Amino acid sequence: MPIPEPATVAAELRTAMGKLTRRVKHEDRIPLGQVAVLGTLDRDGAMTTSDLAADQRVRPQSMARAVGLLMDQGLVARRAHPTDGRKSLVELSPAGRAALEAERSRRAGWLAQAIETELTPEERHLLARSAALMERLASH
Repeated sequence: MPIPEPATVAAELRTAMGKLTRRVKHEDRIPLGQVAVLGTLDRDGAMTTSDLAADQRVRPQSMARAVGLLMDQGLVARRAHPTDGRKSLVELSPAGRAALEAERSRRAGWLAQAIETELTPEERHLLARSAALMERLASH
């Protein structure tokens, strides 16, 4: 069996990952942009709205609206900035952490079920090895 060309593998992998990502996101109950903000706050801790906007590559006004919606739902809270009294930090609330964990569990649950029902034990082993390879590629 010939070794596939890297460009061919790259195109097929990108297409497959896109389809899988869209399918997993179909399980979401919280809009994608809001989940992204909650995930960033979970990973990186409290941030200003401006820093969140830069992280998510959106305009500060758009992030301010998203943060407002998350605050209305009780998923984030504001607190004073420790060194700059003119700024405030946005942080994940306990309800936000619970909602984010529920989203992650739903996604992982769907994917685990699909792996169990669609793949043979040999394919599961290959997929596990492939996940490590994708991590390496992401770090490149």
